[in-house]
Amino acid sequence: VKGLTRNVFSLVSGSRSSKTFKPKKNIPEGSHQYELLKHAEATLGSGNLRQAVMLPEGEDLNEWIAVNTVDFFNQINMLYGTITEFCTEVSCPVMSAGPRYEYHWADGTNIKKPIKCSAPKYIDYLMTWVQDQLDDETLFPSKIGVPFPKNFMSVAKTILKRLFRVYAHIYHQHFDSVMRLQEEAHLNTSFKHFIFFVQEFNLIDRRELAPLQELIEKLGSKDR
Repeated sequence: VKGLTRNVFSLVSGSRSSKTFKPKKNIPEGSHQYELLKHAEATLGSGNLRQAVMLPEGEDLNEWIAVNTVDFFNQINMLYGTITEFCTEVSCPVMSAGPRYEYHWADGTNIKKPIKCSAPKYIDYLMTWVQDQLDDETLFPSKIGVPFPKNFMSVAKTILKRLFRVYAHIYHQHFDSVMRLQEEAHLNTSFKHFIFFVQEFNLIDRRELAPLQELIEKLGSKDR
């Protein structure tokens, strides 16, 4: 996993592919959050993903979750960017994760009543919504000493729950394309990192993870 983990970061930083679905969210260089991100990358390089997701000693849990949420947004952004040409209104008229799971979009502000839409439209709504949350300094403060809001954890949980749906859609509907592009190692490593992280801090309800339960169990069993 060592080499794969490094690869996923080269993929995320854009050296393997310049394709991103949305603009990358950068953590300001020189900030404490940037140092935390560098720590996360270094720990990931060790190949022990269970250890890599743990809260570093003396660090703030909200800040650790914030840094990783930004990082997962960038990873998923890049991974989905590689398959956008295969995810179209025609190929994916609904946002699904296999025949049993279909997602309808609502953000609670602009679209209050869930709407049925194609996968590319849903993912566009979803990633734009996540981007807006990440750019909101009252929700994701980047300056030292600015406190996280009281509702931060519930916001982060909603973001991660929705980002999971993009992984689920890619695995169920586009894995053949991922294989053809030889990106499956990056996808698997990124998803494994994501799952270990949300499991470590209990951030996504088990029912929400059901579309990829088999894969999650398989990834977990390899690390026991």
